[in-house]
Amino acid sequence: MAPAASSPAPHVAVVAFPFSSHAAVLLAFARALAAAAAPAGATISFLSTASSIAQLRRAAGGAGGMPGNLRFVEVPDGAPPPAAERAAVPVPRQMELFMAAAEAGGVEAGLEAARAAAGGVRVSCVVGDAFVWPAAEAAAAAGAPWVPVWTAASCALLAHLRTDALRADVGDQAVSRADELLVSHPGLASYRVRDLPDGVVSGDFNYVISRLVHRMGQVLPRAAAAAVALNTFPGLDPPDVTAALAELLPNCLPLGPYHLLLPKDTTAAAAAAPAADDPHGCLAWLDRHPARSVVYVSFGTVASPRPDELRELAAGLESSGAPFLWSLREDSWPLLPPGFLDRASAAGSGGLVVPWAPQVAVLRHAAVGAFVTHAGWGSVMEGVASGVPMACRPFFGDQRMNARSVAHVWGFGAAFEGATMTRAGVATAVGEMLRGEEGVRMRARARDLQAAVAAAFAPGGACRRNFDKFVEIVCRA
Repeated sequence: MAPAASSPAPHVAVVAFPFSSHAAVLLAFARALAAAAAPAGATISFLSTASSIAQLRRAAGGAGGMPGNLRFVEVPDGAPPPAAERAAVPVPRQMELFMAAAEAGGVEAGLEAARAAAGGVRVSCVVGDAFVWPAAEAAAAAGAPWVPVWTAASCALLAHLRTDALRADVGDQAVSRADELLVSHPGLASYRVRDLPDGVVSGDFNYVISRLVHRMGQVLPRAAAAAVALNTFPGLDPPDVTAALAELLPNCLPLGPYHLLLPKDTTAAAAAAPAADDPHGCLAWLDRHPARSVVYVSFGTVASPRPDELRELAAGLESSGAPFLWSLREDSWPLLPPGFLDRASAAGSGGLVVPWAPQVAVLRHAAVGAFVTHAGWGSVMEGVASGVPMACRPFFGDQRMNARSVAHVWGFGAAFEGATMTRAGVATAVGEMLRGEEGVRMRARARDLQAAVAAAFAPGGACRRNFDKFVEIVCRA
């Protein structure tokens, strides 16, 4: 699609939420968008805070892996100017300062900085993390459409869109009605009150994330977005979830998992340099194990079990007798049972503990047959795309809904009872997934979902068509 001779080339601003894994997910999305929109002559400006951009550059090894038509642009973070003072600000307060700055004109300032960096070419479309809802007003002020990107599960988005109705229904009875199914709320009948994200009907309603997503849920349906990108694929969400979302947001485009949107030559290049991408030798270690024999354990970069639960998990892994690959931050290693690391690394023990693992490549490895996870949406989607059954231990946010989906809606995994891991529970879950009859059923269901992902991303598949439509929408603006 080439731009018309009389009109300027598209200039798309992608606005990130610079906390947790959000910015990295949106950067992967922006890279895919930049590659797809290059034939239209589009410029992609990626807007985030200075500290977030620095982190993204380090993770990417500099700018070498970035498309030539994608540039970073800083937006105000609202934090105190001296770097030393910024580093001392707790993350929740950093979020408050960032959102206050965004509401006070920070996104508009970012759009102006993007225009200046692009040689005066105005921003023609604003694509952004739905968390940064002030981008809707900034886009309107700039005369550009707003296209929000949702990075989590569809059911969680639906819960945030229906927060006011859910609060009116549940009131102050969240504890006494914890196991009640939400049958009176369209699209949420498979979920219990206890599964709802923090801040919807329980928890601190004044916590920064609770206030942020509540306001987002009010803004989204009224903002007349040109489209809403969803991190899911057709056939994953149950029909009632899809229908309920379509009623509230009629322009939804399922495009996920987002990490599969990157051009194939990008992922192939990454696979060609395993030493750089796998500094701890995880893939070589997996090569020494039979198919579907290893359990992979990771709780992401934010969630962390309590020390006592961490020790129970370690004991359960040992009791299971299964080889395990555990990605665990080094600051947690001293909390493990005495001698555990030595036993894990002993010849023939079948255990490997590393501070970081290339998760997508690990989950794709034939030796991995089970995944113990916090059920963050990115991890769930990577597991789905790899066809690996999961045992979920959710901690916060939307993770309880995700765990419920894995165990009861899609049926390719399990959730730890009471959301707490015990050594017996871990050993049972791992043994069942790797060797039990229930594990056979879970693997069959996981393979079905994996096949659905592959079909959606095949040439002419639903997600490829939806992404083409998305690119057309943001470039024609």
